[in-house]
Amino acid sequence: RGIEMRRFAIIGHRAMAKGKLPLNDLAGAAGRMDVLVRALLSAFLTSHGIREEVEMVIHLYGGPGPKRRIKFVGSELKGFHAQERAVAGMIAKVISLPNSPRGIWKEIIPGVYDSGGDIKHTLAEWDQSLKIILDANEESLWNDQSKLDNSNKEEPDICFILSDDKTLEEIDAEGILYRSLGDSWLQGNAAITIVHFLMDQCVPLNL
Repeated sequence: RGIEMRRFAIIGHRAMAKGKLPLNDLAGAAGRMDVLVRALLSAFLTSHGIREEVEMVIHLYGGPGPKRRIKFVGSELKGFHAQERAVAGMIAKVISLPNSPRGIWKEIIPGVYDSGGDIKHTLAEWDQSLKIILDANEESLWNDQSKLDNSNKEEPDICFILSDDKTLEEIDAEGILYRSLGDSWLQGNAAITIVHFLMDQCVPLNL
């Protein structure tokens, strides 16, 4: 059975894209960078290791300067620890440097890449992945049936798109599904944890 890639894209509408990251005020002066850091921790960490089949791109829209993207690749990450400050330090290293051109990924530290651009650029790069926006007001992500035997089925690569504490604006792209994890709006890190659980348990998804 092939190993499916799980890709996550999260947008930080106010997250600072350049400068000296205030590690002691991630929720305030950094533009709710704490939301993105917690999402990264949920995306990659297990109790005793890192999920190598995961990629995540955080989108920094808060300035100063143009929008920025930072990509984390699970199979390449080194020194990724279960402390918010340590992960924020990785982001701080990237945004202290000049912006990379849009569409060109430059490795800054092992498994962490920098590029300009926004969510549209990311979705274009992930054009072979099934794209799902998680929204509380849509159809359920999972099917209402018992767990299926997927042991011999090759799963598609899936990209899940989330936002920070601000509502995700409409994305002008074809082939995007809108799915829900329930009636309540969840924090991004909680949504990622639920997605991992569903896929780990081979729960049939409503695709």
